[in-house]
Amino acid sequence: MSDDLMKKMLRAVLQANKNGVSITRLQGEYRSLTGEFIPDRKLGYPSLECFLRSIPSVVRMENRMGEIMCFAAVCQETAHIAQLVARQKSSKRAPGRSQMLNCRMRSKLASNFVFYGRSRLSLSQSASSENGSFLNVFPRWPTKYNALSDQNDIPLTPESLHIKSVIEAGCYHPLSSFPALSITISNVPPPPTPKALQPGGYNPQVVQSRISEVLKKYCSGLWLSKLPSVYRDMYNQDLPGQAVIDLENWTHICSPTTTPFSPTPPSPTSPTPPSLIPTSPTSPFLTSPTWMASPTPTTPIPLSPTAVSIPVEGCLRLKELLSKYSHGLWAHALPKLYQETFKVPFPEDILANLSLLLDICTVEYPMADNKKKAILYGPTTEYKAKVGTPTPMVPPLLLPKEEFPSVLVVEASSTDQIILRYIGEGYSQALETMEESMSTVYSQLSAPRLLPFPSAGKLAAVKVEGGEEVVRAQVCEVMTDKVKVYYVDHGFSEVLSRTKLLELQKDFLKLPFQATTCTLAGNQVQLPFPLSLLSTLESLAVGKILLVELLQHDADPPQVVLYDTSHDDEVNINAVCLKALQDKAMENPLQVNSTYMNVSVTNVCSDGTIFCQLPSRGRVKLNEILDKIEAFFITQVTSESLVSTPFCGKCCLARYKGRWSRVEITNLHGSRVLDIKFVDLGVPASVEVIELREIPPPFLHELMVIPPQAIKCCLAELEVGVWTPEAVLWLRGAVVNSMDCSMKISMLDEAKLVHIYLFISKGSQDVTNSVNHQMATSGLWKQPGPQKDGLPTPSFLDSPACSPIPVSTNTPSPLDGAGDASNPTLVTSAWGEKQLVLPPLLELPQAGQNMDVYVSVACHPGHFVLQPWQDLYKLVVLMGEMVLYYNQREETPGPGDVQKGEVYAAKVDHNWHRVLVNRVLSSGLVSVYELDYGKHELVSCTLLQPLIESFRQLPFQGITAQLAGVEQRVWSEAASIVFRNHVEKKPLVAQVECVVEAELPWDRKVIVYLVDTSREETDIWVHNIMADFPEEQSTAA
Repeated sequence: MSDDLMKKMLRAVLQANKNGVSITRLQGEYRSLTGEFIPDRKLGYPSLECFLRSIPSVVRMENRMGEIMCFAAVCQETAHIAQLVARQKSSKRAPGRSQMLNCRMRSKLASNFVFYGRSRLSLSQSASSENGSFLNVFPRWPTKYNALSDQNDIPLTPESLHIKSVIEAGCYHPLSSFPALSITISNVPPPPTPKALQPGGYNPQVVQSRISEVLKKYCSGLWLSKLPSVYRDMYNQDLPGQAVIDLENWTHICSPTTTPFSPTPPSPTSPTPPSLIPTSPTSPFLTSPTWMASPTPTTPIPLSPTAVSIPVEGCLRLKELLSKYSHGLWAHALPKLYQETFKVPFPEDILANLSLLLDICTVEYPMADNKKKAILYGPTTEYKAKVGTPTPMVPPLLLPKEEFPSVLVVEASSTDQIILRYIGEGYSQALETMEESMSTVYSQLSAPRLLPFPSAGKLAAVKVEGGEEVVRAQVCEVMTDKVKVYYVDHGFSEVLSRTKLLELQKDFLKLPFQATTCTLAGNQVQLPFPLSLLSTLESLAVGKILLVELLQHDADPPQVVLYDTSHDDEVNINAVCLKALQDKAMENPLQVNSTYMNVSVTNVCSDGTIFCQLPSRGRVKLNEILDKIEAFFITQVTSESLVSTPFCGKCCLARYKGRWSRVEITNLHGSRVLDIKFVDLGVPASVEVIELREIPPPFLHELMVIPPQAIKCCLAELEVGVWTPEAVLWLRGAVVNSMDCSMKISMLDEAKLVHIYLFISKGSQDVTNSVNHQMATSGLWKQPGPQKDGLPTPSFLDSPACSPIPVSTNTPSPLDGAGDASNPTLVTSAWGEKQLVLPPLLELPQAGQNMDVYVSVACHPGHFVLQPWQDLYKLVVLMGEMVLYYNQREETPGPGDVQKGEVYAAKVDHNWHRVLVNRVLSSGLVSVYELDYGKHELVSCTLLQPLIESFRQLPFQGITAQLAGVEQRVWSEAASIVFRNHVEKKPLVAQVECVVEAELPWDRKVIVYLVDTSREETDIWVHNIMADFPEEQSTAA
């Protein structure tokens, strides 16, 4: 990137933030826009600050209470942009206060396809749901987008009413605890007048649509007696009594039957004919009349007399297992997990009739085409959002709704006692406002009243010495003439004179105490607390603003993972603290020109790197402990060892070749699939969470002090890069699992990569006898990697999905010229196999209807990509299944001849995506379009695999879209940045203006209004913001 372009992009970042950008997060903001860091060191500057001060025409810097803030320097050419950005609404902040606590750090997610946003069903929340929670696709299921208002009275489509999930009456449903939200559209013409209510005082169309939604979730039927309570739980309203009377006439909605489903069958010893099973005429059974996924009616079928019942002990065990996996458990995994946990076989007949489990759990079928794939959900406890122990006068502190909120770490006396403060609206900003009010009020008092009779536990106001600030404090200890107080909002204690305590007015008791306590997940160590761990924690966290991942909301104190994203690579502080426990004396010291015998090669990677184990004290100790753990798991009958809360950096156990081994979680793919690395073997793998086990507490400390035994090496004189599959397979066959290998270290580089000569014989250690020499002189050694010079620039880099400014007003299709097939629903496999059918087209709402969406890519108002909210959880499940399937086949050669216009599976950033080939380059790289996310990527052809039929059932989730309500034109860079800041990576409500149909799924487009409903007081219509950009500025070349 040229210097002029770099300065231009830097100015664009600063112009989009009218309140300035902290210098600590400027690199992250710049990278999120350009994909690169500001090259201050390459330009010869010792630090980023020195570089920024050298370009005063671009950056204006201010020091605010010890923190450097960066603003866009305004000149004549950019004055109009500054005025436009200044129109954006933001929270007011009083001058003269520290801005440090208001900075927002960029969120780095553990997985780039897991949806961490929250959406609202309505454009304005109704009064009846003021306390309703926002719904989250992960970890629980999302809401449907067809929750329409009584006022608008837009009818649901018949198709959407009859798609059902398999959930039985009387069982917990993921959405049952969330009140429904109604749509009240603002800033648009008045809605049509509601239809007159029928006798009985209710709108039958609304009630019918809601009952249909209820029955979608109960494919085996629902007792009529339970319908009112289920209806009340889902919609926060009572079912009208007249509707129950009219129900039998609504045959298009449900089919009442007087033959109930009996979850407990008659005793096998005295079978009762089905015709004699008692029925209750007052409690008929309701079923939905149709089911799109299957032409077979799903009316309830009475169990046969020989059906297997579940013993009470078995029910309790199943509930215990399901309680460990709050995000769901695959039904097919139950037998193995049940056997390993309780040492008794699981009744296999239950899997053939999951309706037997409906009194215990909820059953979901995320893949409509595969009824053998079911997810079981146990009953969940009530969400606990309160932390701390508040006084009766002060409300409790609620946990933030964000998945990765920013925090200021105040103090860390141990990993179980970390004091922090949340940053943002409602937390640090609310505290600033309150303390400013306290300073104003107490400064105006001629004689502030002292706190009478201070005693332990009393609250007081304390004026900060040497300043005008007044803060809240709680008395901890009373001495002769002094008191020890704890500053409840700032997390530290101090001893001061009793005359400093002022009476705290009641107006300042409304805000919860801001200082709260948490524990560092995965760092529960035995006392005494290691000093090395404490010093590491203090240096990395105390006094810094970090991102926090809240793992257990219902724990007191909650468990957290801390991330420092101020560096080029994010730092997982939990993982770094664990490494501080390791005993370096258990390692085998590495020295150049030293020879090591009895080396075990545990893995050979596709890039030529290898992992070796050397003889050491730690290796012997590790094997002893793992043998004890094997015996421990054989004798224990408990679910305590199951991993219920996985997170990146967590250390636990998994089986490798039938033996428990240490692993570290490296990536999460949703809630059930994750990537791990066997730290003592150097072997990566993708597994389900049910395959992991916690390290038993008796062995935890002993195991944590042993350093990883796998040493990352490479063969000297052979460059690490893209090796041929033949070379990798030959090396694996020659050295992996061989105990007679030896190695000689030639170099130790800064990247902690050990350059070695490897020998597989016990003879001479001459270099000519090494494996290195054999490979270098053989025909196996080739480096077919991409050309470094003369690489053609792929045209997709200029496409709207990668550039904020289009080259024309017409947005090109993701694939130019790919729709030449005579049959658009069939695509021939590149492997010459049978024709594979494309997924069905995604069902889109009609014009005038609303849908909850997530904006995955936003280039400008003329081109962005939406994902339907209601199916995002299905996409998470699908991609988790793709990770498990394709990561096991990664060594399988890819297609020899990749064809443009065909659909494949491609590995992009540790995830497998469904992609469309846009262009095949001569360098071996392929330009692909992610059909579920709308992104263009450049991948190696070796990372492509055939998209099998199982992964072609879910419709492609990426929808190309255009903003309605604005004139389409060539949008300026400033307009594109403002648009992205308002919509990209956010859950919104889309109101459809029209749908542009096409033969191929990726050529379809919708024109929609976008509405941000995250604010309680008003809805933000994005097209109104973009209309503020004048025509002459937007169309500038």
